[in-house]
Amino acid sequence: MSLLFSSLRLKNHTLKNRIIVSPMCQYSATDGFATDWHLVHLGQFATGQVAAIIQEATAVVPEGRITYGDLGIWSDEHIEKLQQITKFIKAQNCIPGIQLAHAGRKASCEKPWITRDQIAPNQHNGWQTVAPSTIPFNDNDHPPLALTKEEIKQTIDAFKQATVRSIQAGYEIIELHGAHGYLIHQFFSPLINNRTDEYGGSFANRIRFLLEIIEAVQPVLTTQSLWVRISATDWAEGGWTLEESVALAQILQEKGVEVIDVSTGGGVRHQKITTGPNYQVPYAAQIKANTTLPVGAVGEIKTGPQAEAILQQNEADLIFIARELLRDPHFAMTAAQQLGEEIPWAPQYERGKE
Repeated sequence: MSLLFSSLRLKNHTLKNRIIVSPMCQYSATDGFATDWHLVHLGQFATGQVAAIIQEATAVVPEGRITYGDLGIWSDEHIEKLQQITKFIKAQNCIPGIQLAHAGRKASCEKPWITRDQIAPNQHNGWQTVAPSTIPFNDNDHPPLALTKEEIKQTIDAFKQATVRSIQAGYEIIELHGAHGYLIHQFFSPLINNRTDEYGGSFANRIRFLLEIIEAVQPVLTTQSLWVRISATDWAEGGWTLEESVALAQILQEKGVEVIDVSTGGGVRHQKITTGPNYQVPYAAQIKANTTLPVGAVGEIKTGPQAEAILQQNEADLIFIARELLRDPHFAMTAAQQLGEEIPWAPQYERGKE
């Protein structure tokens, strides 16, 4: 059997294969509420036989949304529709996950198909952003307010309460979003975080915010699996580095995190990224070589043989797919055919094998 279609046992869950739906923002919520769009969007991947689905960045507070169209889980009222989504996913023998997020200084933006520009606090659909420091992402952005220590504690508690609601909604994987220049990553990076208190300066101080979130959410988990997504490098001189990511991964392993989802970049506007097939895989491979945590790789992975080769070369344990699933929601079924594997299809789709 191919590695791509072998199972992976976690503490309380078994992934039926190594294909994970990477979080993909849809910017289609209203006041944080999921809609039928989200049900159909995520449901199609479940019928396509992936092992698990990580729902898009879901804001733990209203001001943590990237745009006014982002999903949220800051209210108990958000739970009902999310329960419908997780129930359907589970019915397809797929594990539902949620990515809990706060966009920090990259919040209050217009939907990407309109402009992507930040919306000023005094304009419709805009609000005041917050961050570790007052450095804006774009020079013409309205500067964020630096979080006070009390506000940091409140944000940590918001992640905890969001975790409680996620469990009530039926999610079995809780992923903390520490990548792509959003709030947790903003604390990591010296290019964004110039604090002089215990949340800035040294490596230990810059990762403190994430570790305190983990400390807050762990006690409310029962059987759920805790994952963390990171950007393994800022792709910019003086920023967050691969070496720091390796050190963080080792600490996360000690803290009970079960999977580290490795992406890169997104922190600063002047990043210099060289993209191409597998361009982020070497970062996952380095983290995998220095920890026993299951590691996920992502980025321009488009075919079953390509994903299989990453696993065979021991560069990752899981393959996170995003854009290719937008092109082919049944990527897992396609990849199985490419690799000569026979996997179960939903009975409603069996005739498609003929």
